[in-house]
Amino acid sequence: MQALISNFLRVFRPETSYAPHVSSRVEVATELDTEVVSAETRRWILLAIGSIVIAGLLSLAVVIGRLPFISQFIDDPLWFKRCLVVHVDLALVVWFYAFIAGLISLVKGGSGSAIRKGAFIVSVVGVVGMLMGGVAKGAQPVLANYIPVIDHPFFLGGLGLFFLGVVVQFVHALISSNRESAGLALPASMPSETAVGLQASAIVVVLAGATWVSTSAGMPGNMDIKTYFEFSVWGAGHVLQVANVAAMLAVWMWLMKRATGQSMFTTRQANVVFGALIAPHFIMPILTLRGPLDTLYHSGATFLMRWCIFPVTLFVLVRGVQHLWRHRAQVSSWTQKMARVGFYASAGLTLFGFILGACIRSSTTLVPAHYHASLGGITAAFMAAAYLILAAIAERKTGTSLGKRFWRSCKRQLAVFGVGQLVFVLGFAIGGVYGLGRKTYASEQTARSLGELTGLTVMGVGGLLAAIGGVWFLVLALKRIFAWRASPAISS
Repeated sequence: MQALISNFLRVFRPETSYAPHVSSRVEVATELDTEVVSAETRRWILLAIGSIVIAGLLSLAVVIGRLPFISQFIDDPLWFKRCLVVHVDLALVVWFYAFIAGLISLVKGGSGSAIRKGAFIVSVVGVVGMLMGGVAKGAQPVLANYIPVIDHPFFLGGLGLFFLGVVVQFVHALISSNRESAGLALPASMPSETAVGLQASAIVVVLAGATWVSTSAGMPGNMDIKTYFEFSVWGAGHVLQVANVAAMLAVWMWLMKRATGQSMFTTRQANVVFGALIAPHFIMPILTLRGPLDTLYHSGATFLMRWCIFPVTLFVLVRGVQHLWRHRAQVSSWTQKMARVGFYASAGLTLFGFILGACIRSSTTLVPAHYHASLGGITAAFMAAAYLILAAIAERKTGTSLGKRFWRSCKRQLAVFGVGQLVFVLGFAIGGVYGLGRKTYASEQTARSLGELTGLTVMGVGGLLAAIGGVWFLVLALKRIFAWRASPAISS
């Protein structure tokens, strides 16, 4: 046992943390692969950004509907619930997994194949179906945890098609990456350990799909719709959070390399980190063998969420802060400053989410405060990564780096979004401390105390500030996207 512990600790010795190391499976290329970026990566990134734009617009309706001086005049809570369902699924499903699909496509391997093009088309059709189902007259929203749905064939079919396209994309990318000599193709200092994290995220998404299949196979046929969707996605939803975290940690490693010019981990160390993160969750499909209504399924997924995500995340977070402090003298350019702010915004929200999660004792707005902080941290990381990808495309085409104004705007946008999301979450938390119930809207909502009113008001202010940050991200991203159309070499 002592020898095993010694060998494990040797992997993370500081003197070896920055030694150049390349996995036999992942080799870092020196140039941007124009075909990968112009076709596959661009398609998924556009889908991801488009979904977050629509989700942001819908969030305004949800936030405004919760404000005390407006909610009393609205007598149709189902309208807000439908907005909420579409908002959540676009912001936490389509945005996340389309963006991860765009990132994983940078790990070359069979890129541009007909299978992966078809997977993208299927996912797009799925998103259109979700939107059509969301506006269908009489559609019933089901506010299940993790993946809320609207009980309409268009919405349910669209959600299924989106996930089918994503899973096919991930499986094909993983098979191709293993069969071929995979490589990263960005000049923006994306380290090989980031590829390890992205592949780990893809593996976990496939595992979530297997969990959903095994759960659905054991669901009784005479359940009410709310219970059915709650239990059928409970385990898969827990596993999907691991995929989100793995992708976020992979982006953190990229931001560290971009901010300091030095990798935070070697590829071997990254294999240990991501292995420790995802390995416990392979038991999730087995927990469904006694049926999804058995306590083993519910409590097992909850146990994995509580104890098997935060240790690795905190370890990487602390190492990231140490890494930036150790190399603080090297953070001088605006690109490096953007990467540093992106990491701090993401890490700060993630840490606050962990703290709020530990405070949850009942079904109050502390619950959405927890997951809005945690998922806001993932979104902040993805925003920073989007800037690096968009800038890499422009730099590859023109041969010159983007100017100070662009990177300074990116840095400020990330700060505004991070602060806004933090204030938004704080408002939710204040309301939760005073017992404000979650999943209540419009005339259903009853604010009885000054604390609840304060929490709702702070939440509204923070939500609007976060929305400003989101719109700012859209403006900056679209400026780069429009530049693609002006470039014959990378337009489609």
